[in-house]
Amino acid sequence: MINFAIVGCGRISGKHIEAIEKTTANVIAICDPNREALQNAKSAIRGNKDVVFYGGYSDVLKDKAVQVVSLCTPSGLHSEMTIEAAKAGKHVIVEKPMALTVRDAYEMINACKDNSVQLFVVKQNRYNPPIQELKKAIDEGRFGKIYTAEANVKWARDQRYYDQADWRGKVASDGGVLFNQTSHHLDMLRFLVGELDTVFCKKETFGHKIEAEDTAVGLLIFKNGAIGTYYGTTCAATDLEGSVTIVGEKGTVKVGGFAMNEMVTWYFRDPIVDDVRIMQTAVRPPNVYGHGHQPFYKDVVEALKNNQGPKINGYDAAESVRLVVGLLKSAKEGRPVRLEEIANDDNSYYY
Repeated sequence: MINFAIVGCGRISGKHIEAIEKTTANVIAICDPNREALQNAKSAIRGNKDVVFYGGYSDVLKDKAVQVVSLCTPSGLHSEMTIEAAKAGKHVIVEKPMALTVRDAYEMINACKDNSVQLFVVKQNRYNPPIQELKKAIDEGRFGKIYTAEANVKWARDQRYYDQADWRGKVASDGGVLFNQTSHHLDMLRFLVGELDTVFCKKETFGHKIEAEDTAVGLLIFKNGAIGTYYGTTCAATDLEGSVTIVGEKGTVKVGGFAMNEMVTWYFRDPIVDDVRIMQTAVRPPNVYGHGHQPFYKDVVEALKNNQGPKINGYDAAESVRLVVGLLKSAKEGRPVRLEEIANDDNSYYY
């Protein structure tokens, strides 16, 4: 039995607890300095009723029974807490975004490598059934040459959402719509189409009293020649969509819903029998988090039991951090930015 500790009891922690309890692993500890948050997390426990509740992170790291820490903490704390866990000999699962700077991402990678522990980064939307079908079609060459890729995130987050926690909307702890709400969608473009060469971005804070941006629009040039567009906002009056669209030489596919979980369009000039089934592929979750945490944790547990590396490793996740940093740099400097300009030791927020 692999023993996990959940660190941070905000909105996402319940998904982690639920996902772990559906594997052969065990939640044995939960940590948050906020007693009310701890109590809320306690109500999410369905399995092990002997969970230890900690108010301090150092107490979790001293617990020899804890093998893995799942960090559901504010984004700006991910790097420091990952490094501390690695030095304590704990494997680490970290929520998106992995870090807010490229240097922090690589310090996390190196700390885990130096201490012989694994680093897993949550990219649950990669596990969505429609996304899995789309990725398979791309890998099998059904699109031919990919021309364009598009990610749209039109969500509603009112001022009360940002006021619920003092880290939200802050540059150093949240990172704004690019890092917090839409990093999964930018990562998805990389996952599906490939690495980026050049980006251009404009960002604004339109509808909220926050430090960081609530709206951003980007133009993306992929290394393989495809052109991408990105639009993210938390200013919509209601949650409209979280979608990705691929247009290629031989096919067009849109995966929509509000969390890239619904097959909207699945069309290829050379159809196959399986297309009818694929078009019906959709898992409609009750919220933007989707159902991907469960298969993600299944992979984590299997990797740890079999002493294998993670399917989504730190280097992969760090490239999504580099992409967001490139967009922020472009918005600040008002020019296209080649991602090779963003060095591994770059520790700028670009605000």
